[in-house]
Amino acid sequence: MQKNVLLVGESWTSTSTHVKGFDQFATATWHSGAVDFMTALKESDYAVTHMPAHAAATDFPLTLAELQQWDAIILSDIGANTLLLHPDTWLKSRRTANRLTLIHDYVAAGGALMMIGGYYSFQGINGGARYRNTLVEKVLPVRCLAWDDRIETPEGCGVEATASHPVLANMPADWPWLLGYNEVEMQPEGTLLATVAGTAHPLLAVRHYQRGRSLAWTSDMSAHWLPEEFAKWPGYRQLWINCLDWLTERE
Repeated sequence: MQKNVLLVGESWTSTSTHVKGFDQFATATWHSGAVDFMTALKESDYAVTHMPAHAAATDFPLTLAELQQWDAIILSDIGANTLLLHPDTWLKSRRTANRLTLIHDYVAAGGALMMIGGYYSFQGINGGARYRNTLVEKVLPVRCLAWDDRIETPEGCGVEATASHPVLANMPADWPWLLGYNEVEMQPEGTLLATVAGTAHPLLAVRHYQRGRSLAWTSDMSAHWLPEEFAKWPGYRQLWINCLDWLTERE
């Protein structure tokens, strides 16, 4: 039987202004960063539902019981504000559930959480992702920094495994390069599995939190930090399968 995974985030809308001499016009385009991930997990033990960032403000569960319908939740490139500010609170000044608290309670009760890096993951661009000192950070294997945590490596950076663990089982020896990541610090209770080569910066880490489990991958799941060479690498699919296998294993 397939396990149900909710992938939240990994989408954005871009607007452009086109100037042609005297005249100008605007266009808007919608983008998904989840295409490679969704493709990689087809015909696997995991049925992944993608909840784009623009839908999460209203559609992300508002009760623990709703969250517990999912075997794993993935937050990828979606800031804390989108989950905190339901339109009923933002527009109508009504009280609504704190969904960061719900995620904490979900993991504590036996759920599985993965956070994948990006401009609006961990602390994010200009500190705008805002997961530092939240109850989501409390369950993660890493701690967020207090400032813009992006590390851009346009020259490419490598991956260095630091431990033997089921998440790294059956992975090819040679990892492709990455183009950036979020800098974080390890939680004392977390287990470091891989670093950015030549640094002590965590790239992959796991943690048992009360009855649940959490995992952090501090680079991206797609462009721009994760290049096409990585997405086409045989280990790309194996990495995510391993992550979800470990997260959803029941002791």
